[in-house]
Amino acid sequence: MSYTKNPGGPSKGPSSRGPASRNGRASDAAPRGKPQFDRSGKPQAERSGKPSYGGKPSYGDKPSYGDRSKAGGNAQSTGKLHPPRIPRPPRPAPEPINKLEGEGERIAKLLARAGVASRREVERLIEAGRVKVGEITVTTPATLLTTLKGVTVDGNPVKAPEAARLYAFHKPSGLITAERDPAGRPTIYTALRNALPEGTPRLMPIGRLDLNTEGLLLLTNDGELKRAMELPSSGIPRTYRARTFGDITQDRLEELMEGIEVDGIRYGRIDANMERRTGRNQWIELTLSEGKNREVRRVLEALGLQVSRLMRTKYGPFELLDLARGQAIQIPQVQVERFRKGLKFAKARGE
Repeated sequence: MSYTKNPGGPSKGPSSRGPASRNGRASDAAPRGKPQFDRSGKPQAERSGKPSYGGKPSYGDKPSYGDRSKAGGNAQSTGKLHPPRIPRPPRPAPEPINKLEGEGERIAKLLARAGVASRREVERLIEAGRVKVGEITVTTPATLLTTLKGVTVDGNPVKAPEAARLYAFHKPSGLITAERDPAGRPTIYTALRNALPEGTPRLMPIGRLDLNTEGLLLLTNDGELKRAMELPSSGIPRTYRARTFGDITQDRLEELMEGIEVDGIRYGRIDANMERRTGRNQWIELTLSEGKNREVRRVLEALGLQVSRLMRTKYGPFELLDLARGQAIQIPQVQVERFRKGLKFAKARGE
């Protein structure tokens, strides 16, 4: 079959085409499109009898963007293609934190509540430059923070405060109420290692008992609770039992209700009662709310009595009861929360 020629153009039939190639095009057909040039500006030679298409001509001797020699020197010096880099000024050293205004709580209070240490000990840590927020050193315990995030002590991150816990410990005589003693004497923590289960948080004693005083010693992981229970303004009563030797009457003991001054130190109201007497030996129960250093011993000695044994049996609503010497128990959380609410309520009323 043959096709007629198209009067308006070349014939589309097979008779007008040369030998067909694989793709159906004639190998000798005229190339369509623009010829491709090589970098010298000359037409690129055809390969395998096939012209190549789509090539882009070069721009002669026009320098490329990376050719500094033809651009007339350093391209950066022109300021067009590569603007010169301006070195950044060095960052100033972080200033110590001394934030005394704004929202939040004092960092000393937050760290004490987290159980890091008591407020006084926290103040010493801050004074020694051992407390930081990020890389910035805290310089005053009055610094206000809303959270302990990023706070470290000696490089160790401070954990979020746990719920306040309270423990009752029957302190034996002969133990120091401290973490360590320069003289090497045993401390309460020596006995607490065996008295408390593993996983118990770091505990701080509430108040102190002298070396030769035994009985109830409360411990907590909450520095804020510790401070509130120690302050004389809280008015928390402490009850002691003292075995004494000497002559004393109940009438003389009742005079302590008006307070007494010993060696220039004024001691407040003391409720003292004779329990029992054997000859010149007697047991006396005393309840006071200030808790000054060696207060019970000094007051009884001022009355002419010799104290041979002294033990604390009660601190606020918490009692020693039948807790064995050297043993410790955790006070139920319900009692602790009830006691804390009572403290806050009394503080709010100004009592």
